[in-house]
Amino acid sequence: MSVAAEKLDGTEAESPATGRQQDRYIPPLPRVSIQVFCETPETNAAFSEAASDRRASRAHMTVQMGGLAAAREFYVNAATPNVVVVESTAGSDGLLEQLDRLADVCDAGTRVIVIGHANDIGLYRKLIQKGVSDYVLAPINPVLALSALSSLFDVPGTDPLGRTIAFVGAKGGVGSSTIAHNVGWAISQELISDVVIADLDLAFGTAGLDFNQDPPQGMAEAVFARERLDENYLDRLFSKCTDHLSLIAAPSTLDKEYDLPGDSMEPVIELIRKTVPTVILDVPHLWTTWAKATLLGADEIVITAMPDLANLRNAKNLLDMLKQSRPNDRPPVVVLNQVGVPKKPEISEKDFAAALELDIFATATFDPVLFANAANNGQMIAETQANAKPVEMFRSLAEALTGRSEVRKAKRSPLGPLLKKLSMKKS
Repeated sequence: MSVAAEKLDGTEAESPATGRQQDRYIPPLPRVSIQVFCETPETNAAFSEAASDRRASRAHMTVQMGGLAAAREFYVNAATPNVVVVESTAGSDGLLEQLDRLADVCDAGTRVIVIGHANDIGLYRKLIQKGVSDYVLAPINPVLALSALSSLFDVPGTDPLGRTIAFVGAKGGVGSSTIAHNVGWAISQELISDVVIADLDLAFGTAGLDFNQDPPQGMAEAVFARERLDENYLDRLFSKCTDHLSLIAAPSTLDKEYDLPGDSMEPVIELIRKTVPTVILDVPHLWTTWAKATLLGADEIVITAMPDLANLRNAKNLLDMLKQSRPNDRPPVVVLNQVGVPKKPEISEKDFAAALELDIFATATFDPVLFANAANNGQMIAETQANAKPVEMFRSLAEALTGRSEVRKAKRSPLGPLLKKLSMKKS
C-alpha cells in the first residue's frame, strides 16, 4: 500500500500532474440572482466561466460589460438583484464617487462586491465602511470569482452545506464500494466527524451488508418520495451505525426497475448535505443521466481502478469527461486496488499514472482473506484488523478528501490514579 504526497486539503498547492493550482473547497451558491458589470475583458471572461461552473448551477448570473457606470444606468429603472458585482479601473477617489452614485439607485439588502485595480488598504477600509461586502483585487480567475460570491453566504453561526464525495469504479467489481465505506468509517472514527453514506446502487447495493444493517427503508423511499421529502422524513430513513456514522441504504431488491430521471438523486443529496459535514456517495458502475449528474455535481470524486487495460481505458475516459465538464475543480483522486494478484499480468503504477497524466493517490495490494473476512462479518477493515496496511490508506484518503487531520485520542497513563492521590495529599 502506498499513498502519494498530494495536497488535497484545500490549500493552494500546484499539482505536478496537472500543472495548475488546487482550489480550496468552495460550497455551491444558493438560489440567488447575481449581476456582474465588468470593465476589462479578463474579468468578463472569469465571471462568464464562473457562471457556467457546477457550483453556480442554482444561481441566476448574468455578466456584461460597462462597469459602475453601466450598473447605475441599468438600475435607475430596474430593481437590484441579491448580489451586484462591479469592476472599476478608477483610482480611489473616482471609485468612491462612482459607488456613491450607484448607492442612490441600489435597493436595501443588495450585496455589492467591487473588483478593483488599486492595492490600497485604506481604500478597502473606506469601501467596507460604505457597506460594500467585499473588495477583490484584479486580476481575477473563475475560482476566485466563485470564492468571493460563495463567501457572501458563509454566515457565522450557521451550518455550512456538507461536502459530497462521490466514489465510482472504473469497472465493475474493482472495490469502489468497499473503499467508499471504509473511508466513511475513517472519517467518523479517526476524524471524529459526522458522515452519511448514501448507497445509490438501488438494485445491488452492499452498504447494508458491509455495516451489518438491514433497514426496512432507505434510499429508494427517499428518491420516490420527492413530494413529501423533508429533514424529518429523511431522518427516519437513516440507519445509525456509530455515534458519527449513519447510512441510507439501498433496498437491493429486484421488485421494481430503477429507470430514474436525470435529477432523481439531486433533491435527496441536497437535503442530506444540510445535515452532516460529509456525504459519501457510493455511485454504481453504470452510465445513466442521473449517475453522470451525480458525479458532475460532487465536490470530490474518487475513481477506483484495477491495474489492467480495461480499467485504464475507462478511467481515462472518465477523467477526460470530468476535466472537460469541471474545468475549475480539482482532478479526481485515483486509487489502484487489488494490486499484485498472483499470476495476473498488470500495468505498473508508473505506466498507469503516465497514461492518465495524473498521479495515483494510493494503491492497495491484493489481500482476499482480509477483505473477504470483513465483508462476510459485516465489518470494516479497521474492525477486522486494526493494524492492517489498508487502514492507513483509508485514513489518508479521509484526511485528504475532507481537509481534516486525525483527532488523536489522549492516552491514559497507568500512573494517573497514583499521581492524583499524591497531589491530593500535598494539598
